[in-house]
Amino acid sequence: MLNFALVGCGRIAKRHSELLGFNEINGAKLVSVCDNVIDKANKIAEQFKVSSYQEMDEMMKSESIDVVVILTPSGLHAEHVINLSKYGKHIMVEKPMALTIKDTENMIYACDANDVKLFVIKQNRFNVPVVKLREALDAGRFGKLTLGTVRVRWARHQAYYDQDPWRGTWAMDGGVLTNQASHHVDMLEWMMGDVESVFAKMTTALADVETEDTAIVALKFKNGALGIIEATTATRPTNLEGSISILGAHGTVVVGGVAVNEMQTWVFEDEQEGDSSVLEEFSVNPPNVYGFGHQAYYEHVVDCIVNGSANLVDGLQGRKSIELISAIYESAETGKEVFLKFQPKHRRLGQKS
Repeated sequence: MLNFALVGCGRIAKRHSELLGFNEINGAKLVSVCDNVIDKANKIAEQFKVSSYQEMDEMMKSESIDVVVILTPSGLHAEHVINLSKYGKHIMVEKPMALTIKDTENMIYACDANDVKLFVIKQNRFNVPVVKLREALDAGRFGKLTLGTVRVRWARHQAYYDQDPWRGTWAMDGGVLTNQASHHVDMLEWMMGDVESVFAKMTTALADVETEDTAIVALKFKNGALGIIEATTATRPTNLEGSISILGAHGTVVVGGVAVNEMQTWVFEDEQEGDSSVLEEFSVNPPNVYGFGHQAYYEHVVDCIVNGSANLVDGLQGRKSIELISAIYESAETGKEVFLKFQPKHRRLGQKS
């Protein structure tokens, strides 16, 4: 049984604490929580009868912990991961891994130096229809890839950004690409392969924040395929769509729904046994945009630690996403096509004043 601790008890902590606190993950249990606003920690601690702390170092020294889960604001991820790595306990960190490429590299180095496994939470890779899509890709059913598209059409009203002063800031959060759409950006690159270049446009359409709430990106992949990212939190009145489309010479797959959770199109030239039932069998309806992937992701983490299985989303994978997102911001800031790999010069993301 692995003992898990949460650092940060904000909005996303509800999902993590319920999975661990209600014993929904085999081989894992919640033992303690921490937040610098102690009332937030106390609320979760009382619900699940675990310990609460205001200081993470005090928690690490006082409790028997195997894995610590970082759920703090994005701009603090690097600082917290690097600090906690010295305790030699494995670390999970919510998306985005960090806000700058340099921070991701420092996190990887600190964890490697302390023999700590670093897991970047990308739960949508574990959604049932996404897993089925990846299987088709690995089996070569698409043939030559031609076009990959992700769409995030979600609603985040001003009240969401007003919950905490760090939301929608360059220094601590980033905009829709860094926050809400970071899973989808990661998934597109995971499916389509390495990116050669990006060209982006973004705007702040409705929210009163520093960063963008709406963005479009054109991508060229190294394999010659093209891609599109459409992301916004300015959908009204409610969440509409979180989807990915993969098109190839021999087939097309679309996973849609609100949270890449519904298989909507599954068509291949070489029809195989079971294809006719894919739309029915590989769709699930989660209660919210978090989907069901977190449970599968936690089970993956337990398997990696206990059985030595390969970590599917380690620090290097997390860094890859941040490099791509950084290039997108660089393009939006300069108005130019940006080629990977590059050295950020003009982007504001992650820059503290």
